[in-house]
Amino acid sequence: QLQLVESGGGLVQPGGSLRLSCTTSQYTLDYYAIGWFRQAPGKEREGVSCISSTDGNTYYADSVKGRFTISRDNAKNTAYLQMNNLKPEDTAVYYCAADLWGPGQTWNSEADYDYWGQGTQVTVSS
Repeated sequence: QLQLVESGGGLVQPGGSLRLSCTTSQYTLDYYAIGWFRQAPGKEREGVSCISSTDGNTYYADSVKGRFTISRDNAKNTAYLQMNNLKPEDTAVYYCAADLWGPGQTWNSEADYDYWGQGTQVTVSS
């Protein structure tokens, strides 16, 4: 059972930046696509970004393109989500998830992800 742990969330002012991390100490993440999802209060969870397991391709929701950057460091068994120019509407609990040999046809299909972290709160407010 792969256990994912997110970190890096917090309170930031609009226009600020945060970097989220997703890591596991149990197994290698090399074979997994890593997706970042978020859920704001009263809203459904949505896909934010994904980095593939093999070719390094990246995918982004339209709402974060140009502001967020996903990356991975397989040597550290960690994936990152760099979030710049944060907006109040980015406030949510952010989850990372792992999809073996993913992503599938739709990178933000939650059903394709096998393992999920517990989430980290990101609050953007002045």
